[in-house]
Amino acid sequence: MSAVNVSAQFPEEQSSAGTFERQEDAFRDRVSTDPAGPRPAGVGRYHLYVSLACPWACRTVIVRLLAGLESAVGMTVVDPIRDERGWAFRDGPGYSADPVNGFAFLSEAYEATKPGYRGRVTVPVLWDKVKRRIVNNSEDDICRMFNDSFAGLGNRGIDLFPAAIEHDHAELARFIYENVNNGVYQAGFATTQSAYEQACRRVFSALDALEDRLASRRFLFGNRIVEADWRLFCTLVRFDAVYHGHFKCNIRRIVDYANLQGYLLDLYQQPGIAGTVNFDHIKRHYYYTHTGINPTRIVPVGPALDMTRPAGRFPMPDGG
Repeated sequence: MSAVNVSAQFPEEQSSAGTFERQEDAFRDRVSTDPAGPRPAGVGRYHLYVSLACPWACRTVIVRLLAGLESAVGMTVVDPIRDERGWAFRDGPGYSADPVNGFAFLSEAYEATKPGYRGRVTVPVLWDKVKRRIVNNSEDDICRMFNDSFAGLGNRGIDLFPAAIEHDHAELARFIYENVNNGVYQAGFATTQSAYEQACRRVFSALDALEDRLASRRFLFGNRIVEADWRLFCTLVRFDAVYHGHFKCNIRRIVDYANLQGYLLDLYQQPGIAGTVNFDHIKRHYYYTHTGINPTRIVPVGPALDMTRPAGRFPMPDGG
């Protein structure tokens, strides 16, 4: 029997063992509250480039919304269809041309910031309109800056990183990232059976643990929603539509978990959150773009998801 020639979705991020190894974020500068600093927070100075298909980018969209920064930080959504030229700015349903720089492709922002950039171009991107360069392309950093550095510019005064649980929150966020957020990608982009099985089983082991945690808590840390909740939400809301089938994470669906499904609905039904979720963008991006996994580019019509039914989760005593 001849060997099958397997092509990785992102060859430069694939190990010899068939494991997807995500590239590091290239730009990690920070916006601060210091008006004399190199990147001071200010209304209208920064612009956020995102894809509504991408869970990493959508976490920044959610935090921008929750912090009330819509008037302070502009935002442009890219076309969910990414081809060999990368993320593109086009006018279409739910996405638009670039109103800030007139870029045709997000790669132009990377090139303007670091001429000769050769890594993969990713979203989100926080752009400095004054210095005309990328400040940061790490969703972790951007969410933290929106919560902290931009706090005085918003109109809602949230704190998604409570100091009282800082250590435990960071540990749980790391667990969710490694085993759930990135875990589904390691399963989906694996190019060997063993790499896939290890990643897939790790995803469900983590989901099982989170299901148990949510048996006694409305949210991950009791009755208060923190950043880790939105981190988990952005993967859960895509799971049954994309990761279960497209990424072969099919041991169970989220709807099969009583607590996780109720928790997902509870978060989705928080004010304004439904508007950050675009299932058309999500499905078209994954099924059409990942030709190494879905070469026919056929986008499934299902599954039928009812995100409006009662969540069935009520305020509980703080579980710690």
